[in-house]
Amino acid sequence: MMGTYQLFKKNEIFNGLYAMLLVNRLQMLYFFLIMPNILIHPYMIWVLIAVGILSQLNLLLLSKWLLTRLSSNGYNGFVQMFGKKCVRFLSFIGLFFILLKLSVITLGFSEIVQTFMLPSTDTNFLVFFILLFCFYVAGKGVEHTIRFVLISFFCTFWMITFFVFFFFPPIARLSDLYPLIPMEWKVENWKAFFLILSSYSGPEFLVFLGPWLKTNNKTFRYLSYGNALTVVEYVFLFIASLLYFGSNYLSKIQYPIINMARYFQNPVFERIDMIMLSFELFNLVFAVSLFLLLFYGASKIAFGKMSKPTSGKGLLSNVFLIFIGMVLMNELFWKSEEKQNFLLNLQIIAGSISYFLVPLVIVLVMKKRGVKKSAST
Repeated sequence: MMGTYQLFKKNEIFNGLYAMLLVNRLQMLYFFLIMPNILIHPYMIWVLIAVGILSQLNLLLLSKWLLTRLSSNGYNGFVQMFGKKCVRFLSFIGLFFILLKLSVITLGFSEIVQTFMLPSTDTNFLVFFILLFCFYVAGKGVEHTIRFVLISFFCTFWMITFFVFFFFPPIARLSDLYPLIPMEWKVENWKAFFLILSSYSGPEFLVFLGPWLKTNNKTFRYLSYGNALTVVEYVFLFIASLLYFGSNYLSKIQYPIINMARYFQNPVFERIDMIMLSFELFNLVFAVSLFLLLFYGASKIAFGKMSKPTSGKGLLSNVFLIFIGMVLMNELFWKSEEKQNFLLNLQIIAGSISYFLVPLVIVLVMKKRGVKKSAST
């Protein structure tokens, strides 16, 4: 039976390598698969890099919080800084952000799996099986879920090496990378800009993992490594998409990255894109499992149930409610292209807000309360 001793117990503190991988894998979720289709224009390369640099500032603020004793105290640390009522209120808001993010990435990935791998399978069944796997991982507790990021990274990062082939003739045409300087800024570019902002989100959830992260004066450096790795992956995949499709044709392709993977041929494996999607499932399971634990913890705080111990049944009931919510979102929104865009745009805005607001608010409150960093070198 899963109890407090398993779900949120702190037996191990993870070093900077894990912090780096957490940042990187939480940023490399569903959005990078659809990003080229929305960015389209070559000059968005500079926006990818610029927002990546701006993301470094958020990570600097985040590291300041992680270096405090309050961060390592978890829930009690937040209560000391914000007060119990404020923490409950913020937890209610957090439930919406967590549910929206995990729903969009799960429904989006389920649709991709249905399109390219299992066309006759209803996406609701795919969502069910994904949540089942995630419940198993989350049921092992926070420590095992954090450790799972290693599996996620080594199962997915190697895929980027395949796309090197798109940088060489006869596929690559240098003219597809022009213009690198925009002659005009169009309205649709704003959606692309906010998509990039939202795509870099994810590391803000590390504010809740303070008790499990070993912090010192090198913490910001490791967080920066993870973010820099994300910038390289985003820019690399976007340039590869431009060289393969060209900006004029790119906007007509719904999933450019996966369609490019279908180009790969191998004498042993006929559909490398299916293999890549299967491995990408590991990253989805890691992220959703972590979000399930955060949702469960936030729900206990929001509804004043912190005095009651966590349990497997409590986690399962939360997962069941999330599944019902996802099915409703799928039927009411995701299966309609127009309504799907609404849900997608909502997550783009929510992700942008959460990533830039959470670290900023925490640091401002820290200064107001006179909270100082306590970690040593």
